[in-house]
Amino acid sequence: MTDAASLLPEHVQQGNIARLAIAQALAGANSVVVYATGSIVGNTLAPTPMLATLPISIFVVGMAACTLPVGVVARRYGRRTAFLSGTGAGVLTGLLAMLAVMIGSFWLFCLATFFGGVYAAVVLSFRFAAADGVEPRRRARALSLVMAGGVAAGIVGPQLVTWTMDLWPPYLFAATFLVQAAVAALSALILLGVQLPMPTEREMAGGRPLAVIARQPRFIAAVICGAVSYMLMNFLMTAAPLAMYMCGHSQQSANLGLQWHVIAMYAPSFFTGSLIARFGAGRVATAGLALTGLSAAVGLAGIDVMHFWWALILLGVGWNFGFLGASALVLECHRPEEKTRVQSLNDFIVFGLMAIGSFSSGGLLAAYGWDTVLWVSFAPLALSVVALALAMRRTTRDAAGG
Repeated sequence: MTDAASLLPEHVQQGNIARLAIAQALAGANSVVVYATGSIVGNTLAPTPMLATLPISIFVVGMAACTLPVGVVARRYGRRTAFLSGTGAGVLTGLLAMLAVMIGSFWLFCLATFFGGVYAAVVLSFRFAAADGVEPRRRARALSLVMAGGVAAGIVGPQLVTWTMDLWPPYLFAATFLVQAAVAALSALILLGVQLPMPTEREMAGGRPLAVIARQPRFIAAVICGAVSYMLMNFLMTAAPLAMYMCGHSQQSANLGLQWHVIAMYAPSFFTGSLIARFGAGRVATAGLALTGLSAAVGLAGIDVMHFWWALILLGVGWNFGFLGASALVLECHRPEEKTRVQSLNDFIVFGLMAIGSFSSGGLLAAYGWDTVLWVSFAPLALSVVALALAMRRTTRDAAGG
């Protein structure tokens, strides 16, 4: 429950949502740059093709490794301090990646993408920050509106790559990474105006033990669904640009495919919150898992450009429903003073499992091809659907029992 005294004024709520949505768009463009260029640069610089997607996997490791520390910073010093630290990592990402391309260092490029993961971990906490100081019935909508800022990222990110990739010959993508650093710096300026409640003594104390909270069926359902949704999205999106390249499609085609994918990831956010309010977070999350399965089926149907594009679009919508549905479930699992600890634990588990998918996709693609990558994705999907159904059924039974 939310104490009325903790609610922010309406104009502050709206201002926070607007600023977080803009920052989401700018930061999303940074992530798109990493995904659009990571496997291509990796394939050029890596000592073996098996390591081509390692930079993107390192990006995911950065997300997982820094989720809990980001939560600690937010709990002690406030979310805005954590946000500004993250944008600093975003600036460093672009500068290090530019230098890595110029000197031909694969491992420096991996370090750059690690900092990119740090930035992305901070950015994903924007969705929870949007719900701070907002009454419970409006939280899902606030969360989804901030995520909707990613629509602009889907347009800006791939086009940024296309416009800048050849501006600094012979260093492919060097100018892209320089602009990426500038975009992160601009995001920091936007975030300076965010007004969020400072941590209270109760929040710094932390509330109930995490083990107690983590045993809730609803929390288990949220973690499973969020982890599988994000893991499979990353698993397939990591491999897709390189798979298109291996199938003879152009970099511009891969960029456009990623553009529509990212738009599909975030555009449904304008109404996902309303769907969650009407049908419930569990049903929306289940629909997301089903769409992810349909994405893999479309990918298996052929290797034309349109097969890749439609697979990426369906994958994006599936991620949106699955991840936002899971995030809305998390908001129902904690008390106000527990929010940063519980949200950080959720994201740590999600990104940790996502790293597994990211590391495995490159090796599977190089060794067995795109079709195998797609077939493998059905196993975690089936497990997650069953686990989500069982957990939600138990929650319903417990509620009915009083």
